[in-house]
Amino acid sequence: QVQLVESGGGLVQAGGSLRLSCAASGRTFSLYALGWFRQAPGKEREFVAAINGRGSSTLYADPVKGRFTISRDSAKNTVYLQLNSLKAEDTAVYYCASGIGYFGSASSRDYDYWGQGTQVTVSS
Repeated sequence: QVQLVESGGGLVQAGGSLRLSCAASGRTFSLYALGWFRQAPGKEREFVAAINGRGSSTLYADPVKGRFTISRDSAKNTVYLQLNSLKAEDTAVYYCASGIGYFGSASSRDYDYWGQGTQVTVSS
């Protein structure tokens, strides 16, 4: 049974930082990409970042490029999302997802397991 459990969300002032973690279990995660998506109130879920199975290649959405960094620790089966220079528009529930294949993707259709989400709130 595949499980993804996010943590690290919270309330932070604009310009601040947070580090999200996602602990994964139930499959050989070095074979699969991991990604982060987010959903703000009243908006559709959107892609944030993805990393391939070995952690050698990353993909970012334009709004977060240069501010967010995705990484993974294969020994711990954990993926991280470092959020820097946070803005009010980054406020959302952030979801971790496991890909159906090795390479990262910006499409939610390419992910088959999802975590429950962690709230990030940025005050301006």
